[in-house]
This record gives sequence, C-alpha cells and structure tokens, in this order.
Amino acid sequence: MIFAAATSALLLAVPASPSPSPPPAPAASVSPSATLPARPADVDTIEHVVAALYEVISGPAGPRDWDRFRSLFHRDARLIPSNRRPDGTIDGRAITAEGYIERTRERFMSNGFFERGVNNRVERFDHMAHVWSTYESRQAKDDAKPFQRGINSIDLLFDGTRWWLLTVYWQGEDPDHPIPAEYLPKP
Repeated sequence: MIFAAATSALLLAVPASPSPSPPPAPAASVSPSATLPARPADVDTIEHVVAALYEVISGPAGPRDWDRFRSLFHRDARLIPSNRRPDGTIDGRAITAEGYIERTRERFMSNGFFERGVNNRVERFDHMAHVWSTYESRQAKDDAKPFQRGINSIDLLFDGTRWWLLTVYWQGEDPDHPIPAEYLPKP
C-alpha cells in the first residue's frame, strides 16, 4: 500500500509536529469501505489482496479507482506512514483509507506513481496474516531506477470468505538506513 515512506516526502509526509487526531467515529457508524463489494479475485488470497493494493495506487498521472481501493480495507483499517525527523526522532501517524485518498488524490492527478512489491515474506496463523513487503516506487512504469524503496508491514484478516487489509505501516529507506539484504530480491 501496499503503501511508500520517503515517498512520504512525495505522498504521505508525516507532519513535523503531529496535529491532534480527530475523535473516533461512533461505534454504530460504518465506513464506506465496509459497504463496497470487492472484486472476488482481489481478496481471495493474501497474495491477490497485496497485489491489488499496489495495483490500485499505481498509474500515470490521473485518477485512481478509489472504490476498488476502499473495497480492500476493513472498516477499522489504518495506514501508517512513518518518518525520521531531522533531529533523528521517529514518528508515525495513523490515517484511514479515506485519509489516504484525501492526502494523495491531488498528487496522483498530476504525477505518475508506480509502486510494486519486489520481495514479500508472508506469515499466517488461522485467520491472521502478516506480509513484510519490500517495495520500489517509480514515477513512470518504465523508469530504470526507483526513486524510493522501503518496506510495507501489512496485516490482514480472513473473515471466512475474503481477506481484508487491517494495517499498512511503512518506512522508506534512506542512506543511513538501507533495506537489509535479507529483505531484497534474491539475485
């Protein structure tokens, strides 16, 4: 989603001083994500929902299929960009799927963005799954070199009929914090 950190600079920068979070929605409310039907092939396996996540946020400058994006997420899901501030402190801010749409919609309209998982580690127990997904982000699909790499930590829930994204938490690499070789594709 899954998701780009030093692209945080491009897409999802966490403010230097976090603003107060809005109050939680009343328990009785239902997010749009809970009511949108997903494409069955997007949510039938862990691999498919992760691939759909990357696919739906990727594309040339222009609109994204935000209803498809919403359909991947559990009603209580959160996306959590993290960053390292100039003073070295770490911060993250949880946003909803709607919050992600609002933060990226305008940039996606004027900038190409293509993100793909290049190495996924999947762990699963019963209805719970976790994917540690190394990603690469490009501005054009055919760019030889990514402008950003990082890791998406993706948690999923299987409700008996389909997989739901619960969290997408990410960190981009930087010169002082490169992605360890164990999380990169094997040559």
